[in-house]
Amino acid sequence: MFAVCFRHGRRHRSTIAARGCTVADMTDVRPPDALQREGADDEPPRRPLRRISGDLQVRGVDMQRPNAARMFDYYLGGTANFAVDRQAVDRLVAEVPEARVYARATRAFLGRLIRFLSHRGIDQFLDLGSGMPTVGNVHEIARRCRSDARVAYVDVEPEVVAHARQLLRGVDNVTVTHADIREPETLLAAPEVTELLDFTRPVAILAVSILPYIPDADDPAAIVAAYRDNCVPGSYLAVSHSTPLTMSEEQVRHSESAYQGTRTPLAVREIERIRELLPGYSLVEPGLVPLPQWRPEPDINAQQDATASANAVGALGYLP
Repeated sequence: MFAVCFRHGRRHRSTIAARGCTVADMTDVRPPDALQREGADDEPPRRPLRRISGDLQVRGVDMQRPNAARMFDYYLGGTANFAVDRQAVDRLVAEVPEARVYARATRAFLGRLIRFLSHRGIDQFLDLGSGMPTVGNVHEIARRCRSDARVAYVDVEPEVVAHARQLLRGVDNVTVTHADIREPETLLAAPEVTELLDFTRPVAILAVSILPYIPDADDPAAIVAAYRDNCVPGSYLAVSHSTPLTMSEEQVRHSESAYQGTRTPLAVREIERIRELLPGYSLVEPGLVPLPQWRPEPDINAQQDATASANAVGALGYLP
């Protein structure tokens, strides 16, 4: 999911270099002030980030209503958000400080996933609910491991899609589709998807931090199954989902209520209910686990947050 707006600092090089990716692949989730103190002189120059452009603020954007994608961007120090988003996040963090931990852990999990998949020959990615684009996104990470990687980003929010298309203009083998992931057949028939991805070959479906925004009434398990049924053996499904590992019942209520005013209300689900979203897949080790436990890498992030405080689990499923 698009979300992070941090510059990358120094990282340990040993294991990652051995895998064939550069040190720039490491997803740094430290707070922005830590990065500013250490600098980033070992990183290649990056295009400066831009705020949401003025035309997006004028037409079709409700700046009086918080938005889940913009809220996630703000959790991570991004600039693609409005005052209403920042206020909603600040209120939630006052009650549930772990919300920021969740965002950082999710972003780090995504980076580890892409590196793992790239080293196993996956060069096609369908990113569902991709959110606001900044740096360190799926195509950037994948292409440091595989220069031929193709990435189709999808989001339901018109402003997210417009902003993504603006920032990704001129980038080859990357598309952005305005579609609702709850309509798999329509989404999979979109030209931006069909002309880029070849579903006769293995594809990685990325459902990272998106299924919590699919209510039970829309049957998230059936939605996931529809994407699975359009993939050939050898494909993968990546899932992350919020779950109450350390949160109290009251904090769960605060979390869900914070998103009631958005177009995409949040559902915090128990682990067993999340497991029900993965039938037909063989889970890659270590299975469905708290995010920081999923194949941690020996970099600066290893001790970033307590395992349980992210209040989220993740898994990667292989389609046999």
